[in-house]
Amino acid sequence: MMPSSADILEGLTTIANDWRGIAIVWHVFLGAFLFSLVSGWRPSRRLIGALLTAPLASVSALAWASGNLFNGTAFAALSLALAAVAIRLPVRAVRIGSWPLLVPGALLVGFGWAYPHFLQTDGWTSYLYAAPLGLLPCPTLSAIIGMSLIVDLLGSRPWALVLSAAGVAYGLIGAFQLGVSVDVVLLVGALWMGRAAVGESTRRSRWPNRAKQG
Repeated sequence: MMPSSADILEGLTTIANDWRGIAIVWHVFLGAFLFSLVSGWRPSRRLIGALLTAPLASVSALAWASGNLFNGTAFAALSLALAAVAIRLPVRAVRIGSWPLLVPGALLVGFGWAYPHFLQTDGWTSYLYAAPLGLLPCPTLSAIIGMSLIVDLLGSRPWALVLSAAGVAYGLIGAFQLGVSVDVVLLVGALWMGRAAVGESTRRSRWPNRAKQG
């Protein structure tokens, strides 16, 4: 029998508060990642793909540990699917996306970083370093989708579409099934990523034809 929405929310709240030390580690990880990019670090797309998969695997592990079989299975499958894409990415240096990707990407990273739900705290400043990033599905997906937009979708349509599909699914579940209205932000961001991936693929497919006509 499927657990009720109340039971699911209680389980997510427990993870967010019992494992906040791990959330702090993921905030440090993401902060170092962003600082390195701003400082000019441009590793391979393959490496970035592997690094961005790690927080999703963390969500899966904590879901299994807490008895949430659905999230544990779903994020294990998502992590494996993205790892399979990442290992096939070229070793060319990653590049920063254009403004239509960079701006929403930064907003989504900020939303995932300070995700304003589930964490029980007396002060809002706790969200800046202990929000459930790397612990729960929606903040983690928001941050990883945001980072992927910042690095130009890693130049990979499959990467973008897999992440977009996961974000849409969890955005819908969070906002409309569980009543966590802030997850609409994830839903909109995931749809934006899907649109960007399809649009980029269309532009690239048209370019060879234009070249031949020229």
